[in-house]
Amino acid sequence: MYPVLLVHALGDTGAGWRQLSSVLAAPGRQVLTPDLRGHGGTAAGYTAALVCADLIALLDRHGLAQVDVVGHSLGGHVATLLAQRQPDRVRRLVLEDPPPPPRDDRDAAAIRARAQPLTAFLRHRRGRVDPRAVRAFIEELREPDPDWWRRLATITARTLVISGGLDSPVPPALLARVAAAIPDARLLAASAGHHVHQCRPEFFGAVVSAFLA
Repeated sequence: MYPVLLVHALGDTGAGWRQLSSVLAAPGRQVLTPDLRGHGGTAAGYTAALVCADLIALLDRHGLAQVDVVGHSLGGHVATLLAQRQPDRVRRLVLEDPPPPPRDDRDAAAIRARAQPLTAFLRHRRGRVDPRAVRAFIEELREPDPDWWRRLATITARTLVISGGLDSPVPPALLARVAAAIPDARLLAASAGHHVHQCRPEFFGAVVSAFLA
């Protein structure tokens, strides 16, 4: 049974994985639920690459050569970076409604049309996340990055991409393209909005547990 790293969303903390963590840890699996930088009082300097480096350092400290990774939203985006940079280290990868960077201006327009206003996001996350981190990560994710898309082909982990469906700010069609670009991936649609593991915890826990088995 492999250890599992749970990577939370922008504006959340590792505590947001409490229910899933209990499910995955029940059979004796080691579960890591770190707070990402800018969240829960952790360090400044806000890019997805730095967060990825933090996670690699965490795995190194624990001496973990291979893990399963579950990432939600921003955490899913960072999880793809980890699987791209260290493909042999990630055995299974679960991406819960991750926001892929646009490939071009057309994608960027589609993402902006569904995005939550930044002011509304900050209003509901005050005290849990550095507002500078929110702005930095959102600006980064809105910049077209065709190289990120090309590097999806380097991911060797068996991958499950979970879309929150039409109620999510992440266009489902874009996540279908993500799943198609990863060599061993499949797409699962869940009509739950952006926070699938919170809105449908039993469903999410059962799906993830079976996938990581």
